[in-house]
Amino acid sequence: MAATESAPHYAVAAREMVAETPELRMVVLTLAPGQEVPWHWHSAVHDHVICLEGPMVVETRAPHERFELVAGGRCTVPACRAHRVAGKDGGGCKFALLQGVGTYDFNPVGG
Repeated sequence: MAATESAPHYAVAAREMVAETPELRMVVLTLAPGQEVPWHWHSAVHDHVICLEGPMVVETRAPHERFELVAGGRCTVPACRAHRVAGKDGGGCKFALLQGVGTYDFNPVGG
């Protein structure tokens, strides 16, 4: 099992913490072309992804799913499911991420 990180270390164009409590957080992430939120999973929280500017892709493992989102589209990734987020075809994107209910962690996994 990979080490748990509370503050992920990957490059994003912008990160805005909208709200954060011990069990719920909302963050807006902007990814420049070529950037991604790499493969990872969360022990307790579900990720509710809401596309603000796209198109963008959310991929999961076990089972493998691929969600292509445009502005206004959304999907949910349950706790303990590995996933990654990127702009479609390597483009940029902007999305809101509602995470909860539970304690946030970021557990990286191999690509």
